[in-house]
Amino acid sequence: MKELIIRAASGALFVSLFLLSSQSQHAMIALFFVFGLICIAEFNKLIHQKGIISYIIFIILYITFAYWHLVVETDAGFVEAIQILHVVTIFVMLFLIKDLFSSKALPLLITNKYINTTFYLSSAFIFIILIANYYEEFNPNILLGCFILVWINDSFAYLIGKNFGKQKLFPSISPKKTIEGFLGGLFFVSIGSYLIAKYSYTLNSNSWLIIAIIISVFGTLGDLIESKYKRQAKVKDSGVIMPGHGGLLDRLDSIIFAAPFIYLFLRLITYVS
Repeated sequence: MKELIIRAASGALFVSLFLLSSQSQHAMIALFFVFGLICIAEFNKLIHQKGIISYIIFIILYITFAYWHLVVETDAGFVEAIQILHVVTIFVMLFLIKDLFSSKALPLLITNKYINTTFYLSSAFIFIILIANYYEEFNPNILLGCFILVWINDSFAYLIGKNFGKQKLFPSISPKKTIEGFLGGLFFVSIGSYLIAKYSYTLNSNSWLIIAIIISVFGTLGDLIESKYKRQAKVKDSGVIMPGHGGLLDRLDSIIFAAPFIYLFLRLITYVS
């Protein structure tokens, strides 16, 4: 009971910080800047990477793309630069998905470590911020909807999997995840997408449904990829900053991996419409 209370209080604090930051563009940029640094620290610990290079890369990228575009409000060269970053990020993430089905431990080389911290973590926080700027002005409702869908997916995947799960989804990496849990999360997140579309006045129901599917699929993949890193490091959690939950990376792994694909979808519907 005590552990449940601690877990609930820790989760409530996280949600409160996010909701408070959503009231101000500067506050949200600052919050995810801090979150990014913490996640990089936790990830560096998992892959046994020392030094400050990965932090410097994150700071440069974040200031260049998030702060420069959203606060200074200039598009000079931004579109081309973000397209390049987007293509490389998705390319690296597709390789991480491929590595889920490989028995080898990654990253093997120091260059791979920097590639992963840059395009698996650093760039993901930029796309998280850009989702909140989908309307070319600060409007956090789409990002809030994405986070709600992540929480719905994670919660119901856990509940359905725990009570009805029999077929393992990826036993070599995460023995507790089941196919039934994944399908349960997908079902309820689809329902959640309809409610968000109805009451958020942002995107239509079809767009939210596609985002829900992206979150369920790529969020689960992101969770599995982080689980593989933790298994290689022989640890249960990425950190201890959130009592009852583990590390911040444990809480954000789904949205980190899904964000570039969500942003890709948002750009596609912008070009089509």
